[in-house]
Amino acid sequence: MSNMEIDRVLAQIRSISHAGSTGGVGAARGAVGAPGSVENGFAKLLKQGLDSVNQVQNKATTLSTQFERGVPGVELPQVMLEMQKANVSFRALAEVRNKFVDAYREIMNMPL
Repeated sequence: MSNMEIDRVLAQIRSISHAGSTGGVGAARGAVGAPGSVENGFAKLLKQGLDSVNQVQNKATTLSTQFERGVPGVELPQVMLEMQKANVSFRALAEVRNKFVDAYREIMNMPL
């Protein structure tokens, strides 16, 4: 996955987090002052991302199973598209995880 794609996924995650806050910059400043609220916001955002990837994968699996059973109205191009969406979303999630792990390692290696 290229850096451009990773940046696009991170921008989407940021837009989701900004859509959730109604106060804009003021809300972010208030969140920094409240203990635990930043962690809850990050955990909530991470959970939303995981849930979103899980939904896409479940939909792809369901369509694939329906196609294999011969359910009317389920076409191969539709199944292939959903499978590719699931693949891309999972790879993007893995890249985001890798970036977080790299950031954690960098922070842990900082001298005191």
